[in-house]
Amino acid sequence: QVQVAESGGGLVQAGGSLRLSCTASGRPFSSYAMGWFRQAPGKEREFVAAMSSSVAPSYYTYYADSVKGRFTISRDNAKNTVYLQMNFLQSEDTAVYYCTARRGAASMRGEDYTYWGQGTQVTVSS
Repeated sequence: QVQVAESGGGLVQAGGSLRLSCTASGRPFSSYAMGWFRQAPGKEREFVAAMSSSVAPSYYTYYADSVKGRFTISRDNAKNTVYLQMNFLQSEDTAVYYCTARRGAASMRGEDYTYWGQGTQVTVSS
């Protein structure tokens, strides 16, 4: 069983930055495609970012249009960790952020992912 755990959420002013971290157990971490999703109060879960596994034929990332140019997903396989660097945060970014993992190709669809964390709250004050 793979366990996924997020950290790094908190309260930040609009225009500020936060970096979320996500660790995933299970070996090898490098074989997992990783993703970030978020859910704001009263809204459906939405895709944020995803990246391919390190064993994929080619490296690629996906970003939601709403975060493109502001958020960056990255991974450190030695630490079994994926990061979401969030810059120029806006009040619309307020949500619970979930990290997710799967074997296979990265995807922008939540239903494609197998393992989910409990989420970390990000609140952006305007």
